[in-house]
Amino acid sequence: MSLPLVPALILLLTLSSTATSHDSSSSFFSPSSSAPSQSPTLSDWQPARATYYAASDPRDTVGGACGYGDLKRAGYGMATVGLSETLFERGQICGACFQLRCVDDLRWCIPGTSIIVTATNFCAPNYGFTPDGGGHCNPPNKHFVLPIDAFEKIAIWKAGNMPVQYRRMKCRKEGGIRFSIDGSNIFISVLITNVAGAGDVVAVKIKGSRTGWLSMGRNWGQNWHVNADLRNQPLSFEVTTSDGVTLASYSVAPQNWNYGQTFEGKQFVS
Repeated sequence: MSLPLVPALILLLTLSSTATSHDSSSSFFSPSSSAPSQSPTLSDWQPARATYYAASDPRDTVGGACGYGDLKRAGYGMATVGLSETLFERGQICGACFQLRCVDDLRWCIPGTSIIVTATNFCAPNYGFTPDGGGHCNPPNKHFVLPIDAFEKIAIWKAGNMPVQYRRMKCRKEGGIRFSIDGSNIFISVLITNVAGAGDVVAVKIKGSRTGWLSMGRNWGQNWHVNADLRNQPLSFEVTTSDGVTLASYSVAPQNWNYGQTFEGKQFVS
């Protein structure tokens, strides 16, 4: 079944200083011990800070600077995070997974807990404030902006701007990599989601039955494009993640594919 694509509109996170709801019973993730995780780590623990926003409207889960559209439909739920400019890497980090734990504050931290979230959005700098005077996402700050549901898994909501530690984790995803095709005529745009392993895609190639492998360029976030007439051909994809691992999925889309459809390929080992 095909899934509709949302317009390529980047929606930046708006930070909220208060929340009207503090329900921590989200079904998208559960607290986990800060002992070694089931997923292999890709980095050591590093210091950062974290705040939260309260989604007051279901549309708050749609959009984002990575282009994933409806986060629930895309499989990310509320286990997501917006990153400050220092961490965002102009969108290349989209899809990467991070483990976060609260530290250094016995009043607000929930002991022995951590969360694993996927990078789906960008927290824009606010140069009207200094980095240590309200500009939480200004360089050189390493800052994470979490949905209130995720924040409350590791800290009491009253904590506000919390010191945390983070590390890169391998992503675990259900099913295969998803390729959502959009465009018209000889322009093809592909949104790549649900990527396990390193999670963040750094290179993509596409192949029709009458072409060789064609390199795609990053449009924004995890939207990739190429100018080529690949209509009426089964499509194959080759995806490379930031750890240098490449995975090819052959004939993912059948010969009669249409723009606006989503297809599932192979998956990286996590």
